[in-house]
Amino acid sequence: MTGLSVDIRLARPGFGMAVAHEFAAGGITALFGRSGAGKSTLLRVIAGFEPKAQGMVRFGGAVWQDARRFVAPHRRGVGFVWQDTRLFGHLSVAGNLRYAARRAPDAASVIRGEDVIGALHISPLMERRPATLSGGERQRVAIARALLSGPEVLLLDEPLAALDLKARAAILPLIARLPRAFGLPVIHVTHSVGEVAQLADRMLVLSGGRVIAAGGVAECLGSADILPATGRFEAGVMLEARVIGHDPGLRMSYAALGGHVLDIPGVSLAEGETVRLRIRARDVSVAVKKPEGLSIRNILPGRVVELAADPGTAFAETLIDIGAGRIRARLTRASVADLGLCEGMEVFALIKSVSFDRRMVPPARGDG
Repeated sequence: MTGLSVDIRLARPGFGMAVAHEFAAGGITALFGRSGAGKSTLLRVIAGFEPKAQGMVRFGGAVWQDARRFVAPHRRGVGFVWQDTRLFGHLSVAGNLRYAARRAPDAASVIRGEDVIGALHISPLMERRPATLSGGERQRVAIARALLSGPEVLLLDEPLAALDLKARAAILPLIARLPRAFGLPVIHVTHSVGEVAQLADRMLVLSGGRVIAAGGVAECLGSADILPATGRFEAGVMLEARVIGHDPGLRMSYAALGGHVLDIPGVSLAEGETVRLRIRARDVSVAVKKPEGLSIRNILPGRVVELAADPGTAFAETLIDIGAGRIRARLTRASVADLGLCEGMEVFALIKSVSFDRRMVPPARGDG
């Protein structure tokens, strides 16, 4: 199945965009970058809300835009979820959903209302008006409305940006299962590395209206190319590990990463399930000999494969191969000099903190 392809240009005073990319036909792609990078603008181009954009937008065999044609937004097969939801305040939740379902193409009837309502846990909300809903409830209803319009691709424009941590934690697993539940690709705009690590299968990273990285999440987050988008503070890597045990007394869990075993805070996962581990460069120290008598639990042997000074700063970026992946460390130049670090050198990576997320998405209804 062919996915969404774009090759577009857009010029505005003080801003220019030029993006050529072919999105995957399934799963979740995170459209990532800092504020002003062009994320929401690209989403609007795809949806048909930027008629001055030049170039091509195609989904499967259908051309939505090129030099000769411009398909209107409501004919593009796009479900668009805005940050502010844009629900109809004079209608109940049920009324908002009925409105979307009536506008869906006949071929879109495969997405059933009861499946959408169940997947997004909105059955208790059906008779309420949007003004009486919490922020998280409104976003779930907005996603349900977009799905019931019968889209071929779902576009989410920072739907979690205005939510608190509790509301985000509740809605993230629901978004994660949408591609499997309804058989359509999702493009999720965000500037949160945490959201990317928890949700996405792939990334498209923008800076200044240009693509600076694209590919798998682990590959992109581990690349120095995306530092203009993440910033040095959030720079790091993402690795996938397998849960191999728990210690309820200590509230710890243990995860296998290649030949290494990592101690992580307790997770409610069965042995054999997979977790994504996000390790920030600022949370990694380096030693040339294995240290003893430390509170740090995760000390992994590895080899320096990349060492580069950060121009204009007192820091250097270090990439360490641990066999099952690579870990990034942000060290001072003074530390690099004191330790005599160089590429090819055997070292120990001391991981002070690991954030993690369950990666096994609960099966959708009918998945077996």
